[in-house]
Amino acid sequence: MGVVIVRYKSKPDRADENQALVEQVFAELDANGPAGLRYASFRLADGVSFVHVASVETDDGTNPLNQTPAFVEFVREIADRCEEGPVASDATLVGSYRFAPTDPATPTT
Repeated sequence: MGVVIVRYKSKPDRADENQALVEQVFAELDANGPAGLRYASFRLADGVSFVHVASVETDDGTNPLNQTPAFVEFVREIADRCEEGPVASDATLVGSYRFAPTDPATPTT
């Protein structure tokens, strides 16, 4: 599947709720450790815009997020939480240098 970047803007009064749902996705991913997925999410400085970056590296191309109940719950009513709906774009990595500093697998030195 490759890399997908999704950007959207939540409604101001639903941004904290959206973040909490995203945090639940990461808690479930941490607990279950699905193989073949690299995933990050960012809340931008405006407080309402979010960016998600996913790299799917499974043998059959299936996205482990789609089998994650917390992710299914996150996307279930995303349109209701958004002022500007999600826009997904395929992306090609040009370069990366220690991109995920909070990832325990990423060296810090």
